[in-house]
Amino acid sequence: MALSIRLDQETEAALRQYLDLTGTTQSDFVREAIREKLARSSPNESTPYRLGEPLFGRYASGDSDRSQNRKALIRERLGDKHRR
Repeated sequence: MALSIRLDQETEAALRQYLDLTGTTQSDFVREAIREKLARSSPNESTPYRLGEPLFGRYASGDSDRSQNRKALIRERLGDKHRR
């Protein structure tokens, strides 16, 4: 499939500079940009859960009942702090 697009001068200059710096061809750049856009725009991939899935649990404490026992945990921590 052949594709032709028009770019304003500023966008064209920025693209040329990027291509020169990275050694990427215009065709490779456009192919990759289209792939990325399609992946982000896919109906199955664009749910809020899918977008945040890599971050969920990333900094987990390992305590599965932490929110249920929050008051006891706070009391315990405050008690430890004031005993020092």
